[in-house]
Amino acid sequence: MSKPQPKKYRTTNWRDYNQSLKQRGAMLLWIDKKMDWLSPGSGKRGRSEKFSDAAIQFCLMVKNLFGVALRQASGMVASLLKLSGLDWPTPDYTTLCRRQQHLQVCISYRPNLNGLHLLVDSTGVKMLG
Repeated sequence: MSKPQPKKYRTTNWRDYNQSLKQRGAMLLWIDKKMDWLSPGSGKRGRSEKFSDAAIQFCLMVKNLFGVALRQASGMVASLLKLSGLDWPTPDYTTLCRRQQHLQVCISYRPNLNGLHLLVDSTGVKMLG
């Protein structure tokens, strides 16, 4: 008994096909300027943490989304902040490495045909679509 031949699909609408391929790589980044990027002082003895948990979670989310190492994630976050017009410092990879041990990064994802929307507001990081 022979295997049935697979169906051959022909693209008839190249314009829509090309547009859908472009939208696969679309990403919209919203960063709230009121977000607590720097950590408030703890009031305890010793040096307090410089960056808030939301800032560390944002960096780790970029690392997980793009599958890069901590050093590349730090550079990518620095360039994203620069593109957003924000003059915020960026955590270095040693800070990210140390803080990721105690911080849970949960990325909830729902597939969407319109691209990926990453929302960063004062409550933290959210992914939409």
